[in-house]
Amino acid sequence: MSEFSKKYSVRGIRGATTVDKDSKVLIKEATKELLIQMVEKNKVSSDDIAAVFFTTTSDISDEFPAVAAREMGWDTVPLICGHEMDVPHGLEKCIRILILWNTEVKQKEIRHPYLNKAITLRKSGNDFEAS
Repeated sequence: MSEFSKKYSVRGIRGATTVDKDSKVLIKEATKELLIQMVEKNKVSSDDIAAVFFTTTSDISDEFPAVAAREMGWDTVPLICGHEMDVPHGLEKCIRILILWNTEVKQKEIRHPYLNKAITLRKSGNDFEAS
């Protein structure tokens, strides 16, 4: 086992937000706001990010949320976008992000921000829960 793999683990940071309508500008603004919260709360450097998954509900299609990350300078981070399952009782116009992060931080210490109407997805007000 290498020294790197003994010291670092890949951890997940979850986050979600919503937009009021399917608009390129709103999608990028909401995504940037959420990414900033995710990296600031967890002191993440983009150099330590393994990959980022972006999903949206099916009512969002005017822009790829990953464009916001590229506009923030995340040029070498692998990014991918997809749609969430279309669940009848699911939250509308929702953007979810999962950052895979190489870190020494323990999973229970990671903060998972939920913004705007996505706060209703939380089981509690505790942003240390990844629910």
